[in-house]
Amino acid sequence: MLLKNYVAALIQIMIWGGFHLAQWLSGKDRFLPKVLLFLVFFYLAYLVAKKIIGSNRVTLLTTLMSLCTYASLQWMLHLLFR
Repeated sequence: MLLKNYVAALIQIMIWGGFHLAQWLSGKDRFLPKVLLFLVFFYLAYLVAKKIIGSNRVTLLTTLMSLCTYASLQWMLHLLFR
């Protein structure tokens, strides 16, 4: 069970990296398209984890934890390479 969560979180980190690339490419878009882009990537990350893990509760928890990990890594890298 723990290995499934780890694999799902690693794949989700790759998905969040794709989100970062898509957000960077749509740099001058307004707020609403960026929110919709986030929701699409969040749903994609959730579906991938749901396929691997199976449980709704654990899938949501894994998705939120991978999102927090991605956000904290982006924040740290932003501070480091300012």
